Amino acid sequence: MPESSSKPKVDVKTVRAEAWEKAEKALKKGQPNKALDLLREADPNGEHANTLRIAGSSVWELAKKSKSRAEYRQAAGLLRDAVKANSRDKTSGSAYNSLLNEMQDLGISEYRIPPLFSSGTPTPFGLMAILGVLVIGLGGLKVFTDNVNDNDLTGDVLMEVSWTDRDGVEHAGKIWISLDDSNAPMHAESFRINVNEGRYDGVIFHRIVDNFMIQGGDFENNDGTGGHAGKFFGYCKTDVGVEQTDTCSDDETKWVVPAEFGETHDAGVIAAARSADDNSAGSQFYLVDSTGAKTLDGKYSAFGMAYKGEIDGVETSGIDVIDAISQVECQTPDSNDGVCQDNTSSKSVHPVTIDSAILIDESGSSWWPF
Repeated sequence: MPESSSKPKVDVKTVRAEAWEKAEKALKKGQPNKALDLLREADPNGEHANTLRIAGSSVWELAKKSKSRAEYRQAAGLLRDAVKANSRDKTSGSAYNSLLNEMQDLGISEYRIPPLFSSGTPTPFGLMAILGVLVIGLGGLKVFTDNVNDNDLTGDVLMEVSWTDRDGVEHAGKIWISLDDSNAPMHAESFRINVNEGRYDGVIFHRIVDNFMIQGGDFENNDGTGGHAGKFFGYCKTDVGVEQTDTCSDDETKWVVPAEFGETHDAGVIAAARSADDNSAGSQFYLVDSTGAKTLDGKYSAFGMAYKGEIDGVETSGIDVIDAISQVECQTPDSNDGVCQDNTSSKSVHPVTIDSAILIDESGSSWWPF
């Protein structure tokens, strides 16, 4: 009789250890996504401290590039879990503390909503919550909620867009945008409000310039002449320009956002379009393509970053989506390739449309997909 053959037994621990080693090498080579793929395959449930530590460091690297508050918090959560899983691992503890220091410098809190308890003990935030409940009959709840600002809009923005390329092929894409609440809090707030109100749904990118940017957000006229801020910030459009006054506090059509020149115009940045006055930004915005626009630093208010994208169901960078849109066919091109330049109408032959823009939870999902 022939001898029965059997497959050699796989040593799961060895496979996992090899995956950790390969993931760390990938991370050192500047390949955080490759590192995460290796970890997902070897430890799909994220059950081991080494997995969590390397995953946290990988997401941290992604956050540095994307400037996404969501990814910073996701990285912190992974490293925090790594420390909990193995409190003796000094590497995890050191990385976690370094990340928290970086987040503090960037003005990013570790939690969107501070925890009520830590190791069974109420945190200062938790004590406030308990106190608010105890004195609710005396109006304490109102004070508590006012202090916490839990009615403020938070999170990233997911924008779904559609366009037709120069070959006549229709495309659908997505752009994930994080907002800079530290350097441009008023612009971030105004943008979130307009998104939350659904004002950008169906609006076109009315000005497109290859090797520069794509501009949209005029939900009033769709041609670059309209739009307004999401709330009143103390400035009004008047007959003589923009003034710091409360005369338009009840007329949203005259609301504008004052200048916040804190962020640079790197590739993928979202910034506020405006007229001649520095403080005249309304609802219009532009997304900078891969060329970047550093000449606009200190002149226009950048307030976020397109950190992820998708084209026809395939994940890519936010910059790739912006580039694809910036290269559509122009109505009056001044070059043989047919793209829009700034000395032309900068209007596309086929409309580039924001199909929808919604707020999404910036806490992020687990790094391992199911």
